[in-house]
Amino acid sequence: MIAEGVRLAGAPDRIVDIEVADGRIAHIRPSARTESSRVALPAFVDLHTHLREPGGEEAEDVASGARSAAAGGFADVFAMPNTTPATDTVERVAHLRTLAGGVSARVHPIAAATLGRLGGELVDVEALRAAGVRVFSDDGSCLDDAKLVADLLSYLAKFGGVFAQHAQSSQLAASGVANARVATGLGVAPWPLAAEENVIARDIALAERTGGHLHVCHVSTAGSVAILRAAKRRGAPVTAEVTPHHLALTDDLLTTDSGEFKVNPPLRSQSDVDALRHALRDGTIDVVATDHAPHPAARKTLSLTDAAFGFTALETALAMTAEVFEDANKRVDWASVARVLAHRPAAIGGIKAEAGRPIRVGEPATLTIVRYGENFTIDGARHVSRSANTPFQGRQTRYMIEKTLIDGAVTYSRD
Repeated sequence: MIAEGVRLAGAPDRIVDIEVADGRIAHIRPSARTESSRVALPAFVDLHTHLREPGGEEAEDVASGARSAAAGGFADVFAMPNTTPATDTVERVAHLRTLAGGVSARVHPIAAATLGRLGGELVDVEALRAAGVRVFSDDGSCLDDAKLVADLLSYLAKFGGVFAQHAQSSQLAASGVANARVATGLGVAPWPLAAEENVIARDIALAERTGGHLHVCHVSTAGSVAILRAAKRRGAPVTAEVTPHHLALTDDLLTTDSGEFKVNPPLRSQSDVDALRHALRDGTIDVVATDHAPHPAARKTLSLTDAAFGFTALETALAMTAEVFEDANKRVDWASVARVLAHRPAAIGGIKAEAGRPIRVGEPATLTIVRYGENFTIDGARHVSRSANTPFQGRQTRYMIEKTLIDGAVTYSRD
């Protein structure tokens, strides 16, 4: 018995026992239990993970990042290419796959969009697609050059694949570190809303012209949501993601010159958070992606200007996502949680044959078991990640990952 007395994400009124044989779900039977505070979901897929290796192993490596993913309920993670050196060739993709052999999550390399992530020359898209790369991104930097974006989207329209854009105009954001409405009071450079929104609007127009699939990383503003909603109504080939922290935190937390809450894009206002949550619920934003960005403590305890951007997020993603789908009685729409953390990211990442599968007899037993209803305290020091820079330190949540499985093998168990 792999899971006894659990509810199912798509049928929460049923309490069942799940049996596994040869890595697949063999039986789903009614349980003798009449009450349960555990739910089974398809194991999660993260389209946006920073594993840091090679070059940043002090913060995370592939093995530790995969363990952190499993602890967060993830079976699959897409590894961003902003490593040293960047993942920009077939050989470097192969090296990452070698590093990922035998770790606790399936790692899917994202290739850089340009050589060295320098924004000057496109990578060999055809060769990388032939090597199995599905997603291309210069994440950590925006691909500002409209001609290169158009050329890349044209290639992807031909060869298949996705361009994941870090929407941050270098001209408008420059050295910005905080939302413009709070930056002046903090004495730091502003990161204006338009720096994101203008890039999204431009790239959607290019995607519509070329037919290439544009995926917008870490959407953070109400204006971006409005642009995406209008584009989707037109049938534009665009998808989008939001992070757990942009769903849960606002720039009101930035009250001192501390890098604790520094992230790119920056935390925004409550009205932006409200728009993001609504957009995730109505499907305008397709998925929750963690943008897991581990850093050593020494890089986050600096001033707001000097500290590193980013937070760990793999181990807190489920809790922040579940809160978005709570009703007034704290009941969670688990089917929607599965949609944004498993089904849709697997489809966008091109791995839906192996990941994000429905929970039914004959399917791979790639599952996440969630316990809920109790009060759990988030503590970065107890996380599996090599880094502890969570913005949710000390926060109470009602949701905890109990177990993660890939093809019937347990990759994480809280007990």
